[in-house]
Amino acid sequence: MTDLTPYFTRSDGAYVFARWGRPIVPVVFGVDDATLSVFKGAIEAVVVLANHKMDEVDTELGANLMVFFCRDWAELTEVPHLDRLVPDLAPLVARLQQADANQYRIFRFDDHGGIKAAFVFLRLDAHLDQVPADTLALSQAVQVIVLWSDLAFTDTPPLALIDGKAVLRPEVADVIRAAYDPVMPLAARDPAHALRLAARVQRPM
Repeated sequence: MTDLTPYFTRSDGAYVFARWGRPIVPVVFGVDDATLSVFKGAIEAVVVLANHKMDEVDTELGANLMVFFCRDWAELTEVPHLDRLVPDLAPLVARLQQADANQYRIFRFDDHGGIKAAFVFLRLDAHLDQVPADTLALSQAVQVIVLWSDLAFTDTPPLALIDGKAVLRPEVADVIRAAYDPVMPLAARDPAHALRLAARVQRPM
């Protein structure tokens, strides 16, 4: 049986898994309509893969998956009310600037441990500027559909290029499908969860 624990074992050694416990309602800031359409299409494709749902509005938050594009991290401090959604926004911006990061994700969880909101921040530096919109969109959609380990894709990215087009790696798609099996829990901190996932993955990895 394939060992899936590395997908959800964090750099501190803790096993932490979570999936969405409510329909996903995405909104994208800082891009044109064409890019917005690409992002929403990618999110929808991954949600369909997971056999999960999207909706027009989240009753608690309005939108629960927020994607922000910027050229400079300092722009985030100028977004109205963002500091209410993201605690300690100013220190976070300072850390991102110091690390010269180009992306960052924050998750919020419900009382059952499931994902109830995610915030994706993308700084269009020289590297991200070269990434096609559909590739960037699919990559981000995959990385918010479940709570992966911070090390999950260090060695192998979740996407592969086939005939010049970015596609989701089959083994990653299988893990997502298994994670959203109705009999699987919304959240888990016991590595035995990975054994249950592996039992539902049909494809040899």
